[in-house]
Amino acid sequence: MLPAILLSALLSTAYGAVFHVWRGGSLRRLGLFLVAAWVGFGLGQLAGMLIGWDAGQVGEVHLIEATLGSLIALIVVNRPAA
Repeated sequence: MLPAILLSALLSTAYGAVFHVWRGGSLRRLGLFLVAAWVGFGLGQLAGMLIGWDAGQVGEVHLIEATLGSLIALIVVNRPAA
């Protein structure tokens, strides 16, 4: 279980950091992007486990679903306030 958690933490943190480099902003926005990437990755992982689709799975990590979850969460938090 520990390798899956480590891989998930590294990937989701990288997604949030790369998104911040791409979109820019303050340290506060970096924190927002990191949290969004972590939460999205976790929700995507949960969706992958519920769906039971094994394509793109590395160990216990559902990479495709978790990556999509991170991307969706990052796009949602990057939207301007209404």
